[in-house]
Amino acid sequence: MLLRHAPDLGERDVTPKALYLSRRHLLAGAGGMMLAGSAVAAPLTAAKSSFSTDETPTPLKDVTSYNNYYEFGVDKSEPARNAHRLTTSPWRVTVDGMVAKPTSLALEDIIKPTKLEERIYRMRCVEGWSMVIPWVGFPLADLLARVEPLGSAKYVAFETALRPEEMTGVGGFLKVLDWPYREGLRLDEALHPLTLLAVGLYGETLPNQNGAPLRLVVPWKYGFKGIKSIVRITLTDKQPETSWNMQAPQEYGFYSNVNPAVDHPRWSQATERRIGEGGLFAKRRPTLPFNGYADQVAGLYTGMDLRKFY
Repeated sequence: MLLRHAPDLGERDVTPKALYLSRRHLLAGAGGMMLAGSAVAAPLTAAKSSFSTDETPTPLKDVTSYNNYYEFGVDKSEPARNAHRLTTSPWRVTVDGMVAKPTSLALEDIIKPTKLEERIYRMRCVEGWSMVIPWVGFPLADLLARVEPLGSAKYVAFETALRPEEMTGVGGFLKVLDWPYREGLRLDEALHPLTLLAVGLYGETLPNQNGAPLRLVVPWKYGFKGIKSIVRITLTDKQPETSWNMQAPQEYGFYSNVNPAVDHPRWSQATERRIGEGGLFAKRRPTLPFNGYADQVAGLYTGMDLRKFY
């Protein structure tokens, strides 16, 4: 078998969309689901979701080689080089706080009762680049329903694993963030049907650099809200602290909704460039309010000042 690394590949080496989709049908008919215990990919069986965009997905080589995951390095290429060190099996997730049935579950026990879906979502980074990614996962609401949130719960807090011996970016003299990485949503945002817990992409298990084995995907928000390698989910009545808001509150708000009318203090958010369409020379496109998902989610923020609550 001839193995070729990403730098050796050109655009014509990328699997055509039609062939990729036919492969997905074959996988769906194969029966069963396998979860990899490391960076090794394994096929996932998933039904195509009606929530998917009809935009062409970003090439897999770009999705898996251009990443923000500071636990494995601040350069976009470092997570792909370093994240293989993360052990993702066995993996447990604690769900606690203001719930009737707090629990700690192995990843396979989280996934078994769920029906996996493939959702092709537009994704937008606060730094001005975007992708279209075929995620495989299930609604966060499905997991929260199992623990029965109390009426007093208003927010959901998330926490990433912290393993300095495996995560090359969390030790040393350069402390980028106050680890572990933390994020949060309002409860109604967490329960929205677009909000996904992803276990795969492009029909296979998540690569480590993309947040294996379990990550959050909230497509109408900037990408840093999509916390990776989740180990704890806590329901609370108080707005949780979040890593980038703690680090630079003037730049990164709690809500982090994609809003072309609100600039980052150091650059405009009015336009974006799509990864895989020419690099730094890619034609910029207008940024869409709520990343194009306004019809589905704008009602969550009726009456809010979206410049104040950015």
